[in-house]
Amino acid sequence: MPKIAVFPGSFDPITIGHTDIVERSLPLFDSIIIGVGNNSQKKYLFDTETRTRWIEKIFAHEKKVSVQAFSGLTVEFCKNVNANFILRGLRSAADFEYESLIAQANLSMSGIETIFMLSKPEYSAISSTVIRDIVRNNGDASKFLPAAISKEINKK
Repeated sequence: MPKIAVFPGSFDPITIGHTDIVERSLPLFDSIIIGVGNNSQKKYLFDTETRTRWIEKIFAHEKKVSVQAFSGLTVEFCKNVNANFILRGLRSAADFEYESLIAQANLSMSGIETIFMLSKPEYSAISSTVIRDIVRNNGDASKFLPAAISKEINKK
């Protein structure tokens, strides 16, 4: 059975921390599907199509990575794409507390295991929330963003 992982998130926007998690996870899986979540209750800075396009651009060179937008429960998306793992990045103990509860619920509901990848120390302070604030206030967020999309985001 192929090892297929879903790396879910809003990626509003995707950061160098996110891309590092994907790149370091490539040897572990046969394929990684980056699931761009869309929650109608949330107000995003960037629309789903833009976020998806950016991720496709960043990983265009990597055959093992694909990108799909989804809404609803992550485990249902995983079932729809035949994924047997959920990949999550952890920056801190607070992330672990939050993510472990979700992982336990997901496992109980679906039997799908969650694999945690620790962020590198130099990326642990980077979050999409902070980057959105920088962008909204006309700051330069380029040092936190993948080079392939940094100019486009900073124009926002």
